[in-house]
Amino acid sequence: MPLPLSPRARSGPRRRTLLASAAGTLLLTGCTSDDGSEGATGGSPAAVQRVRARAVVDSRALVERYDAVLAAHPALGERLRPLREATVRHAKAFGATGKGAGGPSASPSASGAPSVDVPRDEKGALAALASAERALADRRAAALLELPGELARLLASVAAAGAAHAFLLTEGQA
Repeated sequence: MPLPLSPRARSGPRRRTLLASAAGTLLLTGCTSDDGSEGATGGSPAAVQRVRARAVVDSRALVERYDAVLAAHPALGERLRPLREATVRHAKAFGATGKGAGGPSASPSASGAPSVDVPRDEKGALAALASAERALADRRAAALLELPGELARLLASVAAAGAAHAFLLTEGQA
């Protein structure tokens, strides 16, 4: 006779497993070359640059979402700051530089007010942020097949980190 699961038992990966996966992803991201070479699998330089530019724009938009949620719900700061910082590192890994990289000095928008609608309740804000992370991770994963080796590995690593962020925002405790 099988034992019933306790109501506290969670299905899916454990927090430590996800954190270890995210750490491994960040290590892989840090191993990319900065010399512009994209491996032996091909890919036109213009297409590679478009993908990198799009990835920077997407990561910056995600940082803006984090900033908007943090502005609306300061109590979530301890939970969201590490995920936001990882997203800033993702933008930099794709080639973002300076203030536009989404660093701490970047403002949510030019007007000073967040351009992202943030739900009033914390749970809704976290769910919306998780949804944005998940959607971006899915788009990045779908784009992998047409990319050359090194860029594909970088995009895969960042997509995996985004999926882990989505999990931590909804089910885990960041």
